[in-house]
Amino acid sequence: MNSQLLRKAIAIDGPAASGKTTIGFRLANRIEYMFLDTGCMYRAVTQAVLDQGVNIDDELSVVKLTQQLELDIQPAGLPGKGDGRLYTVLIGGNDVTWELRSHDVDVNVSQISAYSGVRSNLVKRQRAIGVRGQVVMVGRDIGTVVLPDAPLKLYIVASAEERARRRWLEREDRKDNTTYEQNLADIKRRDQFDGHREHSPMRPAADAIVIDTTEKQLDAIIEEILQLDYFEKQYSK
Repeated sequence: MNSQLLRKAIAIDGPAASGKTTIGFRLANRIEYMFLDTGCMYRAVTQAVLDQGVNIDDELSVVKLTQQLELDIQPAGLPGKGDGRLYTVLIGGNDVTWELRSHDVDVNVSQISAYSGVRSNLVKRQRAIGVRGQVVMVGRDIGTVVLPDAPLKLYIVASAEERARRRWLEREDRKDNTTYEQNLADIKRRDQFDGHREHSPMRPAADAIVIDTTEKQLDAIIEEILQLDYFEKQYSK
C-alpha cells in the first residue's frame, strides 16, 4: 500500500450500534475527509441475497452474487434525501439505504460477512478506496485487515444495553415494531458471532485507541478524538 497516502487514512472499528458510524461521519466532516461505512457493503450483499432468494447457507452462491453485485455508495447530500441518512446505498441503481437497517438484515448479515469469498471481494473494494487517502473508514476489521497500516485506529465500544437502546430508538423512528428485548438479543448474538468468526474476527488492533461511548455525548467524543496527538502531528501544518 502507498504509505504516504495511508498517512491520511483513519480506521474506526467496533461492534454494532456502538456509535462508530456516526462518530466516523462527524469526524470526516470536521477534517474534510471522505467517509466510508464498510458495514453498509456487507448489509447490501445481505439485502441482495434476501431479495434474490439465494440460500443464505449456500456460500458459493452468496460469493458469486457478491462478485457480480452492482453496488454504489454515494454521499448523503443527494436531492430529496433529507431523512437523516449518512450515505446513500444503491444496488443496481435502486436506493436501498434504509432497507439495510431492517431486522431481517441484522439477523443475517453476520453469517454473510463471515464468508471468506464475500470478505475478500469487499475488502479489495475497500482498500482501493483507502489507498487514495483522506478517508475515514468504519467497520469491524479496518484496523486489523483492511488498512492495518493506517496511522490512527480507533475502537468504539458501548455496553450491550446502551447499544440495544440506540438501535430500538432508531427503528422506532422508522415505525419498526422490533422490541428492545429483540434488539438486545440481536446485539449479543452479533457480538458473539462477529468476535469468533474464522475470517477477520472483530477485535481491536494492537495499537487502536479504545473509546467507550456509553455515557458520553457525541460532541464530547469528537472533541476527545481531535485532541489526540495524531491530529496535531498530521493536520497542524
